[in-house]
Amino acid sequence: MPSKVESILMLIAVGEFSMGMLGNTFIVLVNCLDWVKNKKMASVDLILASLAMSRICLLCIILLDGFILVLYPDVYATGKQMKIIDFFWTLTNHLSVWFATCLSIFYFLKIANFFHPLFLWMKWRIDRVILWILLGCLALSVFISLLVTENLNDDFRLCVKAKRKTNSTLRCRVNKAQYASTKILLNLLTLFPFSVSLISFLLLIFSLWRHTRQMQLNATGCSDPSTAAHMGAMKAVISFLLLFINYCLAFLVATSSYFMPETELAVIWGELIALIYPSSHSFILILKNNKLRQASLRVL
Repeated sequence: MPSKVESILMLIAVGEFSMGMLGNTFIVLVNCLDWVKNKKMASVDLILASLAMSRICLLCIILLDGFILVLYPDVYATGKQMKIIDFFWTLTNHLSVWFATCLSIFYFLKIANFFHPLFLWMKWRIDRVILWILLGCLALSVFISLLVTENLNDDFRLCVKAKRKTNSTLRCRVNKAQYASTKILLNLLTLFPFSVSLISFLLLIFSLWRHTRQMQLNATGCSDPSTAAHMGAMKAVISFLLLFINYCLAFLVATSSYFMPETELAVIWGELIALIYPSSHSFILILKNNKLRQASLRVL
């Protein structure tokens, strides 16, 4: 039976899960209904729908892993079932990060004002290749998930079960170097899309600075659609960056919980904090997208 603390934490996790499912499902439904109605889907809507679907799956996997840890700890003794969960967690995690990065790049290409030939070429081509980019992100995420899951150390899962049964008196035989290296690799693989989003954000700031300076020199003021578009895109990107940093720290706590005294509580706390990222960012995207915001107001 779960302890009182574990029960409270799981109730909070269910609340975060419900809010995340509400926001992400709303994004998927609005864009899919618009697709059925108009027989086509805009590039930004395709990215948002893909991102929301990946986060729906991520929310389900995180909550499932938490319930298994609390209610069915014996499952951790079987490597096959846990490898399946690890695979889908890694897959949905990387998909969510890569799709959010695609959204950051799309905002940058559509809103920033640069006259470099490479930038103009990418801006012209982005709508034509966005579907292939998303499929490429899916293929890359599947490859990384298979590679990482195959090299995960099952002794960590056994250690969680052993600690529960023996009150941390059983010495768990775990190859710490192999476990740590696998987890470090898993976290480092997300640094590249994070860096791309960060670069997009910095370039947006630079583009906004140039645009604002030009408006001031021309004495036309700064309240124009381009400035508003810059600010909206920057807010969306920076919210993703901040929430993703929070998610990475929580993920690090959850995956490094073997080195902590209370393994189960450390994992649950890590997953509880990790749920904030896919749950709250969906509402930020709804507020920053005109179509989604108007649809939410009609629903309310």
